[in-house]
Amino acid sequence: MLSVAKVQKRNSWRYYVRGVAFGDGRRPARQALTDAQEKAGLPPGVWMGRGLAALGLTAGQSLTERQMELVFGQGRHPDADRIERELLDDGADPETARLATALGQPIEEIERRKATPLLALDFTFRPQASLVVLWALGDDHTRRVIERAHERAIETVLRWLEDEVAQTRWSSGRQRAKAPTLVASRWRHFDNRDGFPLLHDHLLILNRAQRPDGTWAALDTRRLYQHIVAAGTLYTLTMTTEVCEELGLATVPREVTPGLRPVMEVAGVEQDLIDWSATRREQIDQALVGITDRYVKKHGRLPDERARHGLGWWAAQDTRRAKKTPKPLEQLRTWWRASAILRFGQEVVDGLLERCRAAGAVIRARVRPVVDTALAAVDVAAIVFTVRRSFARRHVLAEARRHLLETLRGRGFTRGLDDYIADAALSRHARQLTVPVTGRRTPAPDQLTYTADFAWPHRWWVAGVDGKPPRESSRYERARVAGLALQNAIRDARILAALGGEAPAATTSAAAGAVDYQDQAAPHAVDHPDRDAALTPAQRAAAVHAHQQAAMPEEYLDGRTTDPATWLYTPKNLALLAAFTQASEARARLIADGAQPKQPAKDAADPARQRQHPEQPDQRRGAGPNR
Repeated sequence: MLSVAKVQKRNSWRYYVRGVAFGDGRRPARQALTDAQEKAGLPPGVWMGRGLAALGLTAGQSLTERQMELVFGQGRHPDADRIERELLDDGADPETARLATALGQPIEEIERRKATPLLALDFTFRPQASLVVLWALGDDHTRRVIERAHERAIETVLRWLEDEVAQTRWSSGRQRAKAPTLVASRWRHFDNRDGFPLLHDHLLILNRAQRPDGTWAALDTRRLYQHIVAAGTLYTLTMTTEVCEELGLATVPREVTPGLRPVMEVAGVEQDLIDWSATRREQIDQALVGITDRYVKKHGRLPDERARHGLGWWAAQDTRRAKKTPKPLEQLRTWWRASAILRFGQEVVDGLLERCRAAGAVIRARVRPVVDTALAAVDVAAIVFTVRRSFARRHVLAEARRHLLETLRGRGFTRGLDDYIADAALSRHARQLTVPVTGRRTPAPDQLTYTADFAWPHRWWVAGVDGKPPRESSRYERARVAGLALQNAIRDARILAALGGEAPAATTSAAAGAVDYQDQAAPHAVDHPDRDAALTPAQRAAAVHAHQQAAMPEEYLDGRTTDPATWLYTPKNLALLAAFTQASEARARLIADGAQPKQPAKDAADPARQRQHPEQPDQRRGAGPNR
C-alpha cells in the first residue's frame, strides 16, 4: 500500500529531519541525529536511486543530518559545504559559490516569484495488515523474510519509476526528457503513534534529476502522481508474492469497506489479530461516523465515493496523536508478543505461522499457478471501463496487477505478465479516444486515453445488514459483476468450441466485442514444479474454468443481492411511496366529501409503474450510464 505527501520549504522539510528521520518521534533538542538514532535503536536512513553516482554517493550509504538538510531542505549538493569552501578559496564571491551548489533552479529564485518550492515527494510503503501481524509476532526468520521482501518491493517500484515514469521538465513544462536516474532516501519505521506494529518505510524522492546534457531540472511531479496507484499495486504484488512463495502462504480477499475493493490478506490471520494491530483503523472508523453524520445534515444526502475518501482523510487527521518516544525493535516485539498473548493466548500466537501455512496449502492445492491471459484481459478492460469510462494505460496496468494478485493468490508469475495483460486489454477491447493534432506534440503512449464498447451495467441496490439502510451498488461492485459475466460467457463459448459444438446465440452475443470465442490462446502457465503437461483444448478450457472459479469465488458477491424485492426500500423509492400515500389519502378525503378527485398529471410518483417500466439507457448514443 502506498501513500504520497509533499516535502516543501520551511516547516515541512524540518518535520522530516526532526521527526521522520527519528522514527516519527520527537528528537531531543540539540542532539545529533546519529546519536539519537543509535540511542533509540533506530536504523539510519539510506540512499537509493541511480542518480547517486552524479552526487558522489552510493546506494545503501547512510545519510547524515547535514546531507538531508542540504538535499531535502535546500535543494543543494549533499557535499555543498566542501564545494562552496573550495570556490571561496579560489576567489569566488559567496553568492556565486552558493548558487554553484544548487541542483537545478535555486530555491531562492523560486521564492522570489512568491511560489512555494517542492523539494521532494514522500512515498510511504506499508504491507497489508496480515503481513504486519506476521512480522510482529513471527519468529526471526519470518521477520527477516518479510523485511527483505518489503525492501525488494520498494526497490522494484523505484526502478519502475526510473525506467517507465519519471521525466524532467523545464521551460515552464514545454520541454521534457526521461529521468532514468532518481535520487532518493529510505527511512524505516516499526510502529504507529499508538506503539502498535506498523512496518513502513518513507521513500523521499528528490524533486530534481539530471537532464541528458548533465544539468539538473525539476521532475514532472504531476506524472508521478498519475502513476501512484500503479506503483502501489506493483509494490503489493511484488512483496506479497515473494513472502507467500518463500513461506508457503496464500492470500484471501478481505472486505474492509462494503462496496469497495477487498484487500488481499494472508490466509490464516484472523480478523481479531488484524483488529488488535490496526488501532488507527478503529479510531478512524469511530471518528468517521460523526463526520459522516455532519455531512448528511449539511448536504441532505449520503457522501459518494469521492466524498468518502475526503471524509476518511479528515477522520485520520482528527485522530492523529502526538509524537511518541521511539523504542528499539526488539523491545517493541517483546511488548507486542506479551500484549497478543494476554489477549488471545499463547497457543494462538505461537501457532500463527503454522495455521497460515495450513490455510495456504489448502488454497495452493485448489488454485493452480495459471493465468488465462485472454480472460484476464477482458476482465481488466471491463472493470476499468465500468469504474472510469475513459482511462489510460496506467489504469489498465494497475488493474492487471490487481488481477494477478487476486487470481494467483500469492503464487509466483513470469516477469512482465502484468504488462502483457495490460497491452492485450488495450489492443483487443479498448478504443482510442486521443486524436493527434497536426502541429502539436504527439502524446506519449501512456498519455493516450481509451474507452471500451461494453454494455454499461445497470445499477442495483444492496440490502442493508445489521440495521443499516439499503445502499446503491458501488462502481467497483458493478465492475466486478460485469467482468465476471463477460468471463463466464467467454468460457462457455470456448468450451463448446473446443468440444466441437456450436455456441448458443446468447453466449456468442455476450462474448461479442470481447474476444473471438474460437480463440484458443493457451493460458499463460507459470513455471512451477507441479505444472501439468500440455492439455488438449477441451481439457485446457475445463481446467481454466475450474481455476478461475476457485480463484475468484463468491467473496465478491457474498452478502449482495439483486433481488428486486429489496429495491422497493431504497431511500428514493421510500420517498416516492410517502408521496403516493399522501396523494391517495387526499383523494380519499375528497371522495368522502363528495368532490371529484383530480387525476394526477403523470404516474411518476407510482413506484409500481416504475418497476414495470424501468428506465433504459439511451441507445442512440451507444452504451452509457442510465439517464
